[in-house]
Amino acid sequence: MKKMLILGAFAAMLASGTALADTSDKKIAFSNNYAGNSWRQAMLDSYAIVTKKAVADGVVAAADIFTTADKEVPTQAAQVQNLILQGYDAIIINAASPDALNGAVKQACDAGIVVVSFDGIVTEPCAYRVVVDFKDMGKQEVEQMAKFQPKGGNLLEIRGLAGTSIDDAIHAGILEGVAAHPEFKIVGSVTGDWDQTTAQKAVATILPSLPEIVGVVDQGGDGYGAAQAFAAAGKPRPTIIMGNRQDELQWWKEQKDKDGYQTWSASIAPGVSSLAFWVAQQVLDGRTDIPHDLLVPYLAFTQDDFEAALPKIPKGGVASHEYTQEDAIAAIKANIK
Repeated sequence: MKKMLILGAFAAMLASGTALADTSDKKIAFSNNYAGNSWRQAMLDSYAIVTKKAVADGVVAAADIFTTADKEVPTQAAQVQNLILQGYDAIIINAASPDALNGAVKQACDAGIVVVSFDGIVTEPCAYRVVVDFKDMGKQEVEQMAKFQPKGGNLLEIRGLAGTSIDDAIHAGILEGVAAHPEFKIVGSVTGDWDQTTAQKAVATILPSLPEIVGVVDQGGDGYGAAQAFAAAGKPRPTIIMGNRQDELQWWKEQKDKDGYQTWSASIAPGVSSLAFWVAQQVLDGRTDIPHDLLVPYLAFTQDDFEAALPKIPKGGVASHEYTQEDAIAAIKANIK
């Protein structure tokens, strides 16, 4: 009877997609290329919250965080090579480049190390990628802008961290959106590094040379900075797409309360770092059915629901969600074709 119960439990675990290997002795490292904005800080916080509990519960032996001192590819490549030498079983990576780190990633895979990239993904086939459809998000910015500015007009684009897959994808989506809405024209572009202070300075520098702007399309973390730059320059307030940061949504609420200001907000949840951790853990746990590309939805807020979310976001923080092991298993199942 006891044997039958054990076999029944075994079958149930197989049916659920949960493997039976023990990961309690496995060490996971997180290679992060940049921490200089509120999204990255929230991302690191989410990872720490989830992984500290996983280590305390004995799920894994270690889940260490390593952030490079700069945004350069060679520094992160050297970091990954060092993590290989330190004997980690898996490396989670938020990459400075989609392809320039592929050599180091391939070295890790050849050493038997599981590599899971997210947010800033890598294209090396041996790695896993946890991604949102950033291109669609960029396109949706223009689709939403068309609702608020039906007559069209001039747009200012604020780009993110140069060289990353995220910046390239969102920019491509924005261009696709503008092609579908020729009533809009991008007349200026600046780099904001997904950071409000950097964006504010960049927008302030370019504004004097631009014609009247009806809208700002961006990548998150830069909306409030852009608003401040327009106000300081005495320019008409445009429709600024937001990126789920607390300061942006708070400004949106203030403007809405004043005169009904409308916009839209979207971003990847910083807690996706915790999802990447659980994907790595599941691979180490022996699962063989995990797709190398897992698509997860981005988090968006509309005129009707952003105010309900605002009180839950820490001051200076970003709307987020910490993922559980069960969430990871569900995401894997949703991506199996």
